[in-house]
Amino acid sequence: MTNILILGASGQIARWVVKMFGQDTSVNQTLLVRDASKVDAPANARVVQGDVLDKRLLEDIMTGQDVIYANLAGDVDKQAEAIISAMRSAGVNHLIFVTSLGIYDEVPGEFGAWNRREIGSYLPPYRRAADAIEASGLDYAILRPAWLMDTDEVSYETTERREPFKGTEVSRKSVAALVTKLIADGTPLGNRNLGVSKPGTDGKKPSFI
Repeated sequence: MTNILILGASGQIARWVVKMFGQDTSVNQTLLVRDASKVDAPANARVVQGDVLDKRLLEDIMTGQDVIYANLAGDVDKQAEAIISAMRSAGVNHLIFVTSLGIYDEVPGEFGAWNRREIGSYLPPYRRAADAIEASGLDYAILRPAWLMDTDEVSYETTERREPFKGTEVSRKSVAALVTKLIADGTPLGNRNLGVSKPGTDGKKPSFI
């Protein structure tokens, strides 16, 4: 049995993860959300309403978990520090954390310049979160998705930490599929830091912009 704690479980990528694991009787899901009414929990999930920055709550729900999957927004650097601290206290070692493309200025060409203009000012907290995770001593997988689509498809490729980012877009379902694959493959996660995009989507900007 694999116990998974999903932080930010009402988010659009996380909802796909919850659904994908929903029929898997070998998985127990714990879903942390700020508003329990915004999540449709399958039979193998329990819902906890609360905030990632609630130290006591976070440590409590981490106890006995095998993998933490975090898909958050806002003060993600502070949230990452809180998660790392709680994982150490609870004795949990495996973390999947979603950040953003562009945090290392790794997106080349005209799309990279466009991406910096569009979201560059929002990226520093995501970079600080990634830096904290890499320095944490935990077993982690950091994911850096391209611009996100709601397309009902699974099609993705990955690039490594120091490789130029490929593509401009990817479906939320594809990112969720990668999350579930990383968990299903078992630990360790291998301290991976992956760009995620749909193959063949290179261009000046995403097709839907």
